[in-house]
Amino acid sequence: MKYFRVALLQMTAGASQAENLEKGLAWCRRAKAMGADLALFPEMWSCGYAVERPDLEALAIRRDAPFLLAFRDLAAELEMAIAVTYLERRDQAPRNTVTVFDRFGREALTYAKVHTCDFGDEKKLGRGDRFPVAQLNTAAGPVQVGAMICYDREFPESARLLMLAGAEIILVPNA
Repeated sequence: MKYFRVALLQMTAGASQAENLEKGLAWCRRAKAMGADLALFPEMWSCGYAVERPDLEALAIRRDAPFLLAFRDLAAELEMAIAVTYLERRDQAPRNTVTVFDRFGREALTYAKVHTCDFGDEKKLGRGDRFPVAQLNTAAGPVQVGAMICYDREFPESARLLMLAGAEIILVPNA
């Protein structure tokens, strides 16, 4: 692979999931027009980094939510990978999660933040338990991709585990 272009979508979340969906779809289209192979969203794009909100559980979405499916479909339409972040609804506490869709709209990787802060409201979130690596099919060729989210980067072992598992690219969304 000669080049692998990642568009870091540096934008502020809106007041609603619907607003974030509309804005996110438009920014992905811009990223594709600029030659991106992958668009990476800021942390918890579905709702903004909203851990201090009392309605946290209500903001969480399932992995089959229309919000995520819209980005899956857009990845296939644009033939560009999309790494979309969201507050994931589960039977336990919600998690800070990223799902990477390949250029065909297939789920290549889903990762939930492992190292959540024990201080502040982030302690309300559930934690992931592993650092998976997956092969991502891009127009530029296959690439081994892993992810960590925000505070995970403060622990060198996170990157080490991803590297040992074969990651060539580590995606690190932050709020």
